Amino acid sequence: MRTTKETHPNLPPGLVLDPDGKVCKVCNSWQDYAKGGFKKKSGKGAGAGGFAAMAGMASTSSKPSSNSTTPNPVARSREDCPADTAALGRSTWTFLHTTAAYYPLTPSAHQQQQMKNLLSSLSLLYPCVPCAEDFQEKVKENPPDVSGRYGLSRWLCERHNEVNEKLGKERYGCDWSNLDKRWKGGPEDGSCD
Repeated sequence: MRTTKETHPNLPPGLVLDPDGKVCKVCNSWQDYAKGGFKKKSGKGAGAGGFAAMAGMASTSSKPSSNSTTPNPVARSREDCPADTAALGRSTWTFLHTTAAYYPLTPSAHQQQQMKNLLSSLSLLYPCVPCAEDFQEKVKENPPDVSGRYGLSRWLCERHNEVNEKLGKERYGCDWSNLDKRWKGGPEDGSCD
């Protein structure tokens, strides 16, 4: 469910809610929540399970105040915060593409089944429910090519590009040399060695 001004007047429109009706942290970015202009309140803030505090971080300077030697506690790193949809998505795609880059060239029947199981489980257990449902649809429309490293890498790249299109991001080239450099070998200039 997404928020609207009518259904959730105290929340920015367009936020995805979890099945319990709370703001789904892994389905939204903290920037999406910050668009509503919410400021930190006591406790978790604005009834949004902590998103108001994150929104406050987005608009607060990271410089310490002139009369203090300690940094502003609100302007801390986001590393200790729960993953939002962008962080979770990047991490998941990195895991999947890297796994495909190391997948056998000619996997056994058992390895092929295990890869199908991994992708099926991901589509069922991914914390962002709308994202998981979308991935389930894509898997039904285009079953995974688990025949070998090249097929799986290309299949994942195509699925990733479908998500990128929805998000208004650029498509990535799915030719093997591009994928191998990005996810396994690194650039020829050795900058990643």
